[in-house]
Amino acid sequence: MRKRSSLIRWAAIFTLLMTVFLTTVELVRYARVRATFPTGLKVAGVPVGGLTYEEASERLVQVYLAPIELRYADARIQVRPATLGFALKLDNMLAAADKQRVAEPFWSGFWKYLWNEPISSKDIPLDAVYDDERVIAFLENEIAVRYDVPATPAMPVPGESGFYPGVSGSEMDYTISLQRINAALASNANRTVNLEIRQTRAPKPSISLLEIMLKDIINASTFDGLVELYLKDLQTGLLLHFTHSKTGEEVPVNVAYSSWSTIKIPVLVSAFRRLSSPYDETVLTLMEQMVERSDNDSTDALAKAVIGSTFAPLDVTKDMQALGLANTFWGGFFTLGSPLLQNFKTPANQRFDYNTEPDRYAQTTPQDLGLLLEDIYYCARDYGGSLPLVFNGEITQEECRMMVEYLGLNRIGVLLQAGVPANVTVAHKHGWAYEVDDGYIHTIADAGIVYTPGGDYVMAVFAHHPVQAVFDPVNLLVAKLSAAAYNYFNLQNQ
Repeated sequence: MRKRSSLIRWAAIFTLLMTVFLTTVELVRYARVRATFPTGLKVAGVPVGGLTYEEASERLVQVYLAPIELRYADARIQVRPATLGFALKLDNMLAAADKQRVAEPFWSGFWKYLWNEPISSKDIPLDAVYDDERVIAFLENEIAVRYDVPATPAMPVPGESGFYPGVSGSEMDYTISLQRINAALASNANRTVNLEIRQTRAPKPSISLLEIMLKDIINASTFDGLVELYLKDLQTGLLLHFTHSKTGEEVPVNVAYSSWSTIKIPVLVSAFRRLSSPYDETVLTLMEQMVERSDNDSTDALAKAVIGSTFAPLDVTKDMQALGLANTFWGGFFTLGSPLLQNFKTPANQRFDYNTEPDRYAQTTPQDLGLLLEDIYYCARDYGGSLPLVFNGEITQEECRMMVEYLGLNRIGVLLQAGVPANVTVAHKHGWAYEVDDGYIHTIADAGIVYTPGGDYVMAVFAHHPVQAVFDPVNLLVAKLSAAAYNYFNLQNQ
């Protein structure tokens, strides 16, 4: 019994000594482990447990400063984060990690160590520098210039009113692509970026290209006289104004022309200035006949009844001068034998470089009519333009809308109207006449507001020939010019 007791004692001593020895060994090992980052600890999602400061730093660099892949459609582009201005704040992150190393009490940490449990479950968040400007610069200068496909605008068919279709393109969406790149830079696993690419519609051709197109149409026509064209985009204010002849004769704009029946647009404005609701039905009938039928007798009757029995043409002229339309006047009634009330001199008819021998009774220019129609348009749309201001509210918005309505009744199916679809409103007034001196037409004109799905515009065209302006060739030419303008404004709707 005594011997057995001794053996047990020695076994217990041995066990105790072994326990102390093993504990000491584990303590030594734990002390070494405690000198590194604790197991289970992550920095920016990267496990750093058991690593030294230098080893953890190297691992983070390997993960986060490795190239990311940018994908533009089928193209693959490798780029280093440093190129994009991305930098890790290693010292900040590892300092925070080191705090976790010493934060765990020694003996509780040792106990977890013995049971092979993670000493820390912390994940130190990523701390880095992002440079959005450098990313955008890289995308613009290194990728977009190589892989973006510019859209091609529609191009005019030479000598015709149509356009060859434009071609869509593609371009990078910088905002979304930047967000995705920053997300990839901040990820330790997903290092691939699908750049956001959007389709781009074919841009609208420049208005200077439209000018070339219109001049090509004039060159291709059989009419060899002078054409002056005024065109204004009523949304953007872009203006096209030129004179052109297929002979190549250089003539500055604002030539004085016989206005013929286009003078009825100023008469319409002056009449409404002097009218007020409720309107006399007889007056409205005269107004309708003046515009829709282009009836001269109705014009004179309207002017005498509303504007003035004797000097109505001069009052109309004064109204136009008040609006700044210095080249437009009406010097006498239409009725044969009516006296010329005043001989007007204007900047346009005092030129010496080009003379259309305009009618002494009524003259205008495409620009004057274009500006007047523009004022009517803005007044009708939102009571803007010059008419409410210049005439102190004597012309109302409703009256401007009535002007547009009356001008829209002038459905003759030729000139400007012939170039647009039948359902398009053209609020216009045309004008031409056989002249007394030789019995020929020398000037043919049309001016109007064109309301289209792709945008509204004012267009005024005057065609003059010193020998004879034959109607059919001029009509075809003006119709083609009108069609070209319509197609230009409605390219996106075709």
